[in-house]
Amino acid sequence: MSCELFSVKDRVVVITGGTGVLGRCIAEYLAREGAKMAILGRRQAEGEEIVKAITDAGGEAMFCVADVMNQETTERNCADILARWGRVDALLNAAGGNMPGATIAPDKNFFDVKVEEFQKVLNVNLTGTVIPTQVFLKPMVEAGKGAIVNFSSMAAFRPMTRVMGYAAAKAGISNFTAFMATEVAKKFTPKIRVNAIAPGFFLTNQNRALLTNPDGSLTERGADVIRQTPFGRFGSPEELCGTIQYLISDASAFVTGTVAVVDGGFNVYAM
Repeated sequence: MSCELFSVKDRVVVITGGTGVLGRCIAEYLAREGAKMAILGRRQAEGEEIVKAITDAGGEAMFCVADVMNQETTERNCADILARWGRVDALLNAAGGNMPGATIAPDKNFFDVKVEEFQKVLNVNLTGTVIPTQVFLKPMVEAGKGAIVNFSSMAAFRPMTRVMGYAAAKAGISNFTAFMATEVAKKFTPKIRVNAIAPGFFLTNQNRALLTNPDGSLTERGADVIRQTPFGRFGSPEELCGTIQYLISDASAFVTGTVAVVDGGFNVYAM
């Protein structure tokens, strides 16, 4: 019974941002657990490489070249997935990113923010969560069940220095998650759940240069993060997988509107 409770076998799971470090790890893990993975991303070569790795290991996967800020492209992705598997059981909104102009470096101030880049960061993170949710929620509503997991961040809990645009977008994602949990349950069915995950600090291609030096030692900001993390280290991508599996499985059947924190204690450490 306990194994079935957490089972994702044969569930069709869509993941945006699937070619990133975290997205790839999650996709490959869920495929090993028996899920059918639809991987959405911009980089076709990387996407096809992930699909090959999954299929070579005996899993099922497909890749769609995606643009989460484009409604028509996302609808085509959904149509392709439905043509292959006939349904969508879960959506993981893992696409996101940052831009230099939406950050404030130590030697800069608020007046140096480039509003156009700030807007792009809001779009790729927040609008890039809203559009896939709108598109992939439709087949879930038709089926009367499903699960959505958005990707928030530690920056949603605290207005961290530098990452002004990213923090604003992620705070919006947490709010959107809470809003949609009620919207979906009240207007469609409580069998569709909307939650979010808030990773702590994991080394990815986007933040590696910010947190570590070329020789692998910590930057000043990296050292600040480790000092603030009771576990005393960065997270490993694999450490997100269990929480994701829980949130899309029947184990979380009475859980909606929550932001699950996976951060080694970062958010609760005061001094």
